[in-house]
Amino acid sequence: MEITKVSDGGQVIIPQSLRQSHSWEVGQELIAIDMGDGILLKPKKPFLETTLTDVAGCLKYQGTPKSLEEMDDAIHQGVKESWHGSS
Repeated sequence: MEITKVSDGGQVIIPQSLRQSHSWEVGQELIAIDMGDGILLKPKKPFLETTLTDVAGCLKYQGTPKSLEEMDDAIHQGVKESWHGSS
């Protein structure tokens, strides 16, 4: 068991032994989860780096290609519907 304190600025030092056992380095982003009787800290897992080539075409479309004008019209229609639906 390790004991630490909350500073005036709301910061908490995670003891070195705990940081080492979890392989947390300087700059590690953590997710703070309210557990009711305490806080659970978990490492934020970064998204794997990808390129456009990795993801381009991953969602297959089975229809005829849409023109830019058709896509613009669909976007405008969606915006129009969201404005009328929010009042």
